Amino acid sequence: MQVTSHVYVMHYDDGAVGHPGGSNNYFVGDPKEEMVLIDTGDHQKVWTQKVLDYWRKLGRPKIGAILITHGHGDHTGGLDRIYEATRALVRCHPKLAERLRVVVGEKAVVPLRSTEVIRTGGGATLRALFTPGHEVDHVCYYLRQDRVLFTGDTILGASSSSVRDLSSYMKSLQLLARYRHDTICPAHGPVVPSPRGARLVQWYINHRNEREQQVLAALRKGIADVSEMVRDIYPRNLKRGLVHSAEGNVQTHLEKLVKEGRVAETPPRYVLKKK
Repeated sequence: MQVTSHVYVMHYDDGAVGHPGGSNNYFVGDPKEEMVLIDTGDHQKVWTQKVLDYWRKLGRPKIGAILITHGHGDHTGGLDRIYEATRALVRCHPKLAERLRVVVGEKAVVPLRSTEVIRTGGGATLRALFTPGHEVDHVCYYLRQDRVLFTGDTILGASSSSVRDLSSYMKSLQLLARYRHDTICPAHGPVVPSPRGARLVQWYINHRNEREQQVLAALRKGIADVSEMVRDIYPRNLKRGLVHSAEGNVQTHLEKLVKEGRVAETPPRYVLKKK
């Protein structure tokens, strides 16, 4: 499906509970000239085949680069087979480069530089934005000509994202907010067009700030256990498959608050049971 003048999406319904709404791979540029591919999907043969079939549907354009958002398996799993088909240079965060060189070879991977501009067909340019938080090696991409942000797992289309380092993540959201955009193209969930797409980054910022206030409120109630906090903060009908993610999100908020000196972490105590 064509999203904007330079953006085409290959959507795959992977059925994942953690990120509802399926997954996306993007071809960016001009099918008659040159394009780049953003992410290569999971290891599943059917997923890789769908990416390659979509490439053929576009007319087998030259792929100038394979851009990776981060190193999780559902973003790099098909890299070896897609590289073999396209022979496109692989571009990624410097902290991910060595892992990918093992997959496709030493010379096939060139690390990105922060804010580097990648040129492709039709006059389209993508700016690499280093956005740690979900993962330390995460990169988003900004297409100025179409006012599009490719957000990987930093911002999703149908749910909030899991976060490894919340302090870094909040700084990354503030960075994305500085780039004028109308459309969010996430790795998972539907593409988010204008007007909601233009507001989604700020919604994520507000959502995290609200969640932090809920964690602080739970602490004021005397709740000190992460699982109990989840029960206090989240809806009672939260799906079982999302409980682990919710606990992880609460944990990252607590770690951020500890780092900021606003919360103290007290190690568990052990006492002998009475006989």
